[in-house]
Amino acid sequence: MPTPLSPETIAVVKATVPALESHGLTITRRMYERLFENAEIRDLFNQSHHGETGSQPKALALAVLAYARNIDNLGALTGAVERIAQKHVALNILPEHYPHVADALLAAIRDVLGEAATPAILAAWGEAYWFLAELLIGREATIYRDLAARVGGWNGWRDFVVESVTPESETIRSFVLVPADGGPVMRHEPGQYLGFLIDLPGRGVLKRNYSISCAPNARAYRITVKREAAADHPAGLVSNWLHAEARAGTVLKVAAPAGDFFLDRASAEPVVLVSGGVGLTPMVSMLESLAAEAPERPAWFVHGALNGRVHAMRDHVRGLVASGQSLSARTFYAAPEPQDRPGEHYDEAGLITADWLVANTPSERATYYLCGPKPFLAALANGLARAGIPAERVRFEFFGPADTLLEESSKQAA
Repeated sequence: MPTPLSPETIAVVKATVPALESHGLTITRRMYERLFENAEIRDLFNQSHHGETGSQPKALALAVLAYARNIDNLGALTGAVERIAQKHVALNILPEHYPHVADALLAAIRDVLGEAATPAILAAWGEAYWFLAELLIGREATIYRDLAARVGGWNGWRDFVVESVTPESETIRSFVLVPADGGPVMRHEPGQYLGFLIDLPGRGVLKRNYSISCAPNARAYRITVKREAAADHPAGLVSNWLHAEARAGTVLKVAAPAGDFFLDRASAEPVVLVSGGVGLTPMVSMLESLAAEAPERPAWFVHGALNGRVHAMRDHVRGLVASGQSLSARTFYAAPEPQDRPGEHYDEAGLITADWLVANTPSERATYYLCGPKPFLAALANGLARAGIPAERVRFEFFGPADTLLEESSKQAA
């Protein structure tokens, strides 16, 4: 554990909360501008979360604000620390990278706050940064050791070969990956993701995370990727390249499975797996695991898609549900087309709602796993909370940086 923060530092950091509320996003944007002046550091980040979308600076601004507000109650941030550590491991972040972030953050505070960034404030934030950094470095070191010690585990980037490519819908394909060295793969937790390093011609080194969409096994991983519409936008660069170029024999650099969103396989209580769009990928991993390991455990697979053309893995999910005595599935189409037949291709027209989940699943006992776009998650997570479902029984993952749903929740409520 790092040296505890001094009372003086705690007081100064808490006193900066109003400034962070007003200028936090400007500070984090400036911090990333400074970081990205160093190409080596820039390549550590997922560029799809920067630039036009700006989601990562927003996420960091919210995280910094939460840290300042809870600087005297850091137990409230335990979950966030674990989530960040898992993301860092997937990106192969190492201790030597942390000083670059410290320098950029403190310089950004000076740039944005000007004379208001007194030596006392900069010293306090320097101490606060390194306290959190040492927590993360320690946790990440443990994760790296555990990964390397596991059968089939590894650290850093390992070459995998695409064994097969399967179209799942008009916009989604699955890629089965096997180790180029012929060795075993580490059994992941159902719901975790893989980190990828892609050297894209003309674009440089890019990093992405993709959820594993198969049950744990010692031979291969499967990822299921949606082709984003904008092929030249950071969010679509890698997905479009995978759809256009990756085929049997393509070699990809892959980090070991990571993530703190995964199925509790030790429990026998009911589970409800709720997904929107390509958010079904970690849920299929969970469903495959349940069908293979605990077919008697009550489980509901509830999925929402726009229509049949973009509904991925429909027949695969139906086969899994049919194999388990206590498994069931329900499909919602937000905008069914004439060829989409109710009762055959989908079960419900419209959007999945928290009210429907509470009425049609064992809400008094079940744990809800949610994955999909932010508006989808905000509506369901907040709706389940309003229905009285305890927070510990609502777990969620969404694609993008580890930010919060609070901003989206306020839009939903407006």
